[in-house]
Amino acid sequence: MTPKLLVKAARTGRTIVTVTPESAGWRYVGFEALWLAPGETIARKTGDRELCIVIVAGRATVQCGELAWATIGERASPFEDIAPHAVYLPPGQDFRVTAHNDAEIALCSAPARKGVAPRHIAPADVRRTVRGQGTNTRYVRDSLPQDEPAEALLVVEVITPPSHSSSYPPHKHDTDALPSESALEETYYHRLDPPQGFAFQRVYTDDRSLDEAMTVENHDVVMVPRGYHPVVVPHGYTSYYLNVMAGPRRAWHFHNDPAHAWMLKPLG
Repeated sequence: MTPKLLVKAARTGRTIVTVTPESAGWRYVGFEALWLAPGETIARKTGDRELCIVIVAGRATVQCGELAWATIGERASPFEDIAPHAVYLPPGQDFRVTAHNDAEIALCSAPARKGVAPRHIAPADVRRTVRGQGTNTRYVRDSLPQDEPAEALLVVEVITPPSHSSSYPPHKHDTDALPSESALEETYYHRLDPPQGFAFQRVYTDDRSLDEAMTVENHDVVMVPRGYHPVVVPHGYTSYYLNVMAGPRRAWHFHNDPAHAWMLKPLG
């Protein structure tokens, strides 16, 4: 049985939202979003997982053994036109994150045997692209794409303007059939601007054995174990989401829903 796909954000406390492989009923992706007050520190272990720490908003110092990345983070909000700072850590590490102001931190993880060397991913290292056209246009900030070092994780941010659709036409990546499609679990961490806004996300399969339409609010997470997963943003609100993907192979190849693939064909 598939767990309920919408994970509502907590309205108070340090932890905003948490998804573990156990809570999701899957094998790979873990996600946690946290608030840290000025001077507040969390101390954790990566264990048998690799980790990408994303500074969603605010400034923080990340320490791992003798390594330290001091006062990283350049934006007060993920809606600013600035790519994020992030830190990649392999398995078997102790780390600390200390906030310098009010900070929103995302911990993105997946199982790994060795991982790769720890590193800081600065905004200049983040690949920025534009996808779609017309009211399907969205803006992508790719912190950990498949052609940058990691063992399992893929991490990317997307900004979708008001009245636009995103992750659209609907696509899926739930079948291990490279090079045409890869099998990847995925989480969507949603933010809305202004924060009282909402967006809609649908997750469905061809046979409709999974077909769930959700209203997502600020800080909610949608889990995508399989199936197509488009997002639609109402007039007046801008959508941000942080995607974390992982699966048996580190490759992102997707399959569009044939019923809607027509819109990708050139006119005339």
